[in-house]
This record gives sequence, C-alpha cells and structure tokens, in this order.
Amino acid sequence: MKRTGIAATLGMVALAVVASGEAGAQTALKFALDWKFEGPSAPYFVAIDKGFYKAEGLDVTIDSGPGSVAGIARVAAGTYPMGFFDINSLVKFQDQNPDKKVKAVMMVYDKPPFAIVSLAKTRIDKPKDLEGKVLGAPAPDGAFAQWKAFVKQNGIDASKVTINNIGFPVREPMLASGDVHAITGFSFSSYFNMLQQKGVAARDINVMLMADYGLVLYGNAIMVNPDYAKANPKAVAGFVKATIKGVQETVKNPEAAIKSVMKRNETGDEKIELARLKMSLKDNFVTPWVKANGVGGVDMKRLEASIEQIALTYDFKAKPKAADVFTSDFLPPAAERKL
Repeated sequence: MKRTGIAATLGMVALAVVASGEAGAQTALKFALDWKFEGPSAPYFVAIDKGFYKAEGLDVTIDSGPGSVAGIARVAAGTYPMGFFDINSLVKFQDQNPDKKVKAVMMVYDKPPFAIVSLAKTRIDKPKDLEGKVLGAPAPDGAFAQWKAFVKQNGIDASKVTINNIGFPVREPMLASGDVHAITGFSFSSYFNMLQQKGVAARDINVMLMADYGLVLYGNAIMVNPDYAKANPKAVAGFVKATIKGVQETVKNPEAAIKSVMKRNETGDEKIELARLKMSLKDNFVTPWVKANGVGGVDMKRLEASIEQIALTYDFKAKPKAADVFTSDFLPPAAERKL
C-alpha cells in the first residue's frame, strides 16, 4: 500500500510536469515580410521584443522578402504560413490560381505607398507628365503592379511612356544618374533610398502617391495559407492580435520602436529608418479611417470598389469578391484595435 501511494504521488508529479511543459510550449510560426528590415517593419519586431507573440503562445521568426507581389506564392505553397504582401496582387493571384485560397486577415497599409518618384528637374508634377518619359520599374514591384490602373484612371497614353524593367538594387541609382526619368516604388522606400544617392537633396525629390490620383486600392496586408488557418485558427488570431499591439506601440513611440528594427539591421542608418517609419505611419498606417475604426480591418465596400478598379485593366476569369480576399474572423474586437 505504501509503495502504491508513493507511485501514485510520483505519477501525479510527472503529470503536473508534463502539463506545465505543455502550457508553456510555444507554437513556431515563420512569417515573411515583403522586403528588408526597414522602419515600417517595426511593429513585428516590437511585438517580439515586448513579448506580445509569446503571450499568445507563439515563437515567431521573421524573414525578409522578395517584394510585395512575388512573396504571395510563398504563402500559397506553405513555405511561410503567413506573410505581408500586396492585397491587390492577391486578388489577381486568386484569379490565376483558383485552387490557392490565400486570404488576407489584417490590413496594414490602409493607404497604399504605391508611388511614382522622380527628380523635380524633370517636372513630372502630374500623371500625364509621364508621357514622353522613361519609367524604371522592377517587374515584381508592388507599385508597378498598379501601373495599368493608374494609367486608365488618369488618361495617360501608355504608348508614350517607355517602360524599362530594372532591378530593385539599381532603381534609385538609375533615377539619380538620369538613366530613367521616374521610377515606381513604395514612397517610403524610394524617397529615402534617393536621399542616400550622391548629390540628391530632399527638395529635389518628387513623390506622387497613386492614391492621391484616383486609386481606391488598399495596400499590403497580412495573409495566411488556408490549410494553416484551418488547422491553427488560434495561432492566426494570436499573431494578428499581437501584431496589432505592435502597431499600437509603434504609433505611440516610434523612437523606441525603431530600436527593435536596428537590432536586426546593424548596417542601416537609424536616423533614416526612423524618418522612413514616421513617413509610413503618417501616410499609410494611420489614416482617418483607421483612427475612426481601429487597426486591421477594411471597409468591404471600398475593397469591392478596388476589385472593380483592378478589373478596368485586368481580365478576370472569375472575379473574386471582397469576402474571398479578406476575412475579419481573426481580428480582435474593434475596441482592442483603436489607436
């Protein structure tokens, strides 16, 4: 009897240890950014450093990405269960790959940073000024993906614009040297990359946001692989909740948030990355709609209108609906998403 009692006690202790281990277990989750570790990526690293992901039971690894278009295939293939890419390109991806039901679960760039960047001396002050010019545009660029809609919306004669397919690394240098007259890019990327070019001053750079010229499109959103979402709904919801907290903290104190980026980008210039972050917060993250409704959601009527705008220049086989592209199922209540 005595041995049985000791055995029972030891068994209970062993079960307690196992239960404790399970309770403290973290679910590993790989997340792909669209680009490098720069200022606008601060919310994710803040969420790591402040333990927001850990509090949701997640061990998050963040990798850089190949651009806001090409990375969608990584999520579709399951290479990364979640990623941060252009929702407009997701609309086209769904049409081209009807069996790949990748879906956006959190909007980040309520106003997209898609831009045409030029030097002031070329006098490209409005969209039609691009006629007769050479536009440098990397094929996988998220901004260039919107070019046809931008052309249609603004009555540009596309036959009068020469498009040069150039690589990301040479994009800003080619603009600075005059090899192209303008480039497509994300505003906060190309603007600050231009400042790092020899002889280029802030007053010499002209940034034309496509959203200020008729595009109702959204920008980058957090996306999830459908199989992963089905098997791990708690992890997806936890990642979204923690990331929203990261955004809220970043908005409150960008000076502190940028430290989390610079820990992982030792070759970067902290002053430039902080300015890049502040520009993205002002222009893309914190819009009037976000102030009123909170971080992460979308206006489904606007999303529907954006799909119709894409259809102006893209022939859909089976045009997705807004609900096919975005779901709010993984968002926390609006009260928890306010800035």
